Parts: sequence; structure tokens; C-alpha cells
Amino acid sequence: MWKKIAEGLSKFPARLRVARLLVELGLSITSDGKIMCGPIEMSQAKIAEAADVDRRVVQETIETLAKDPELFQIFTNLKPAGPHLGTVAKYLGYGVVEIWADPHRSGTLAKVAALISKDNISIRQAIAEDPDLVPDPKLIVVTETEISGDTLKAILKIPGVSKISAY
Repeated sequence: MWKKIAEGLSKFPARLRVARLLVELGLSITSDGKIMCGPIEMSQAKIAEAADVDRRVVQETIETLAKDPELFQIFTNLKPAGPHLGTVAKYLGYGVVEIWADPHRSGTLAKVAALISKDNISIRQAIAEDPDLVPDPKLIVVTETEISGDTLKAILKIPGVSKISAY
């Protein structure tokens, strides 16, 4: 997906920054040029501020995306991912394990889930960062309770896993 977006906006680095922000936050655009976070309309000025561009660049980005049917379909159907429990896990008594692994290797999430399941621990959330959007992507798994040291060692032995962090 990101390659298509980057190709469509390659001549406009500032517009590409706006598009990246929209994708990262799951903000969609409407046919009448609004930026939405779910049902909430977002201010173009605030989007510009967050992307460190002029407000007009945000409007130009929306217009550019609207002219390309494929990009328009992508951006009209984006949705926010919801709460990231990893940032509040300690306040909820949950465990978190962050796993850095080869993002193009299949089966990592399944193997991690199987190991956690053996400890009879429920997974509350799993987020795999997109390697096209995040320079050093990781898999973030939020669990009902902390994971045992033995399970963490087993996760580290999964092919493709380079490091882990638990808290």
C-alpha cells in the first residue's frame, strides 16, 4: 500500500508527509475534502501543524488523493486502529512483550501466540507495526498477566526473532 502512495506523491515531499500522518493515525478523507478520525472531523490546520507543513499543503494533498481513484479508495476507507493498550498496560495490570523480528517472515505471531497460550495466558491485543511505515518495526503483544521468563526465552528462539523486551 505504501509503495502506491509514495509513487503517487513522490514529487511532493510535503504532501507525502501529510499522507504518511493520515495513514499512521488511520485518518480518512471524504469526497467533500474533510479529514476524519472515525466520525470526528479533524482540523486541516491541526493536521498541517502535526505534519509540519502549511495548511494549504493539507488541502493540496487531499485534492491530489481525490484525483487518483486507487489512492482515493485507500484514503476514504482508512480507520483508526483503536486504543494501543501497550502504553497503558502497567496501569491495567497487563503484561507487554515487544518482539523485533523479520517482518517478512510468516508465522511469528502464530508461534508467539502458541507459546503464550501454553502458559494459559490470554492475549488482550497484538499489534504488528508495518515495515513500510516504521523504520524498526516490532510486534507488540499485550497479555492479561506478565509472561514467564521461560516463555520469553522460548519466544527469543523463534526463527527470525532478533530481540525482545518485556514489561
